[in-house]
Amino acid sequence: MALMMSIAFGLLLFLATVAVMEGVAYVAHRWVMHGKLGWWLHESHHRERRGMFELNDFYAVIFAGPSILLLAGGVRWGWGEWATWVGAGIAAYGAIYFGFHDVIVHRRVAHRIVPRSSYFKRIVQAHRIHHAVETREGTVSFGFIYAPPVEALKVALRASGRAGLRTPRRVIASEPFEA
Repeated sequence: MALMMSIAFGLLLFLATVAVMEGVAYVAHRWVMHGKLGWWLHESHHRERRGMFELNDFYAVIFAGPSILLLAGGVRWGWGEWATWVGAGIAAYGAIYFGFHDVIVHRRVAHRIVPRSSYFKRIVQAHRIHHAVETREGTVSFGFIYAPPVEALKVALRASGRAGLRTPRRVIASEPFEA
């Protein structure tokens, strides 16, 4: 019975950690990555990527640190099972982020996934609206698992006074037409 309670509590702690990580990611994205402190790394993510990696990818390494530390603390250093469950929750959030952000939205891994549900469509649209701005200022939508309604994001983007808005890419006559 104690084992079942331990597993149930652990799973609850794991799920709570995943949920809290969305708030942590929002705060880090809004005030660190788009702030003076972290823009130097994140700016590369708002530019056209050349090659497989960008400076912004160092954030994955930085955010993996607490997860690795907690997992090691829980498994090897006797900190308690709580540390293992929380470390696993942070790692799970990182995997979800990678799946949504890098795979589905930015297509950094080749796939044939087409977002069909209204939820997936909203996540993709919200992130594209986020990337309509190339600068630290004027950007909207900072979450990764939750996104406000797209219409609300469009209103907020218009209210920002077009600060840092990406200029449309110029079409060159020699480029093939895509219908």
